[in-house]
Amino acid sequence: MDFLKAIVDNFKGFWNLSGLLDIVSSGNYSKFLTYDGMLSLLGPVIPFLLLFEIIRAAFYKRFKVINYKVSFWTYVLNAFVGRVISFGLVGLCIKWLLPLALFKTTFTWYWFIYSYIIWEFAHFWYHFLAHKIRLFWCLHSTHHAPEDMNLAVSYAHFFLEAPYADFIRTSIAILLGVNPAVLFVIMFIDGFWGTLIHVGENIVKDGRLGFLNKIILTPSHHRVHHARNVVYMDTNFCNLLNIWDRAFGTYHEEDITIPIEYGISRPMIKNSFLDAYFGEIIALAKDVYRAPGIKNKMMYIIMPPGWSHTGDHKMTHVVRKKYFEDLAKHKADPKETAPQNSPMIST
Repeated sequence: MDFLKAIVDNFKGFWNLSGLLDIVSSGNYSKFLTYDGMLSLLGPVIPFLLLFEIIRAAFYKRFKVINYKVSFWTYVLNAFVGRVISFGLVGLCIKWLLPLALFKTTFTWYWFIYSYIIWEFAHFWYHFLAHKIRLFWCLHSTHHAPEDMNLAVSYAHFFLEAPYADFIRTSIAILLGVNPAVLFVIMFIDGFWGTLIHVGENIVKDGRLGFLNKIILTPSHHRVHHARNVVYMDTNFCNLLNIWDRAFGTYHEEDITIPIEYGISRPMIKNSFLDAYFGEIIALAKDVYRAPGIKNKMMYIIMPPGWSHTGDHKMTHVVRKKYFEDLAKHKADPKETAPQNSPMIST
């Protein structure tokens, strides 16, 4: 019976139905007007939207089980461990760092705006470092491994990524004065929108969402972020507000003439969950093992993906520079070979 109860609880947990069912069973519908009530209403939106996405894809004969394989198994693996560690770490960060905050804010509209800008700043740095430090990339690469974009991709994470992300974001936010109560509201909004921007073309063909594309980061921007096309690599690190991408020069809009190729640049075993989950860790371990000297071993861990002790670097900025140089040569002389748009890089 305990086993069956665990299955039922986990099922309700995925669909985020617990809060909604509790309110309905109590008959006290006024609870929907509270903050917790709003969470209970919005919670089921994403999983049911995912179900709609799958049904619609199947109706138009575009559904492929393989496109959801990596996301499904990473969700199953992460269902308990990563979530528990992350929640605990957020609590500890608040407890330890709140006394060290530069100043204190309150739950007012103007401090909410300030707090969201700070949160987005913190999110940018967590996300940027996840692409620029190879150890952190090992945690983040699982999310980029799927070669199709759909809502299930939002569930594809290495179990230690959420604790790392929440440690960075919570620490920065608390130290810069974000009120803990405001922080939890922002984290819910951020999580909801962060899931929604993974919506695939089976629901939203044009992810630019009209005029919103100029104001916030849309599914189109996040599709660009997940692309392995050279022109799109390491762009759009923010989640909702694009101010920090614009400030740090990483903002990039989708060029509809360039088909997006999803996935990571390392050659992978096709549709392998184990390779998607552990592949980058194994590749890093091999590089560290083969590297001569302690210094080079450490450099492989802290330098960006593609760094090599031989000097034959395949880091993003190196690959992009060569791509645009070759593109300029090709435009000047069409006889020159056109640059490859999405090279497979062995890290």
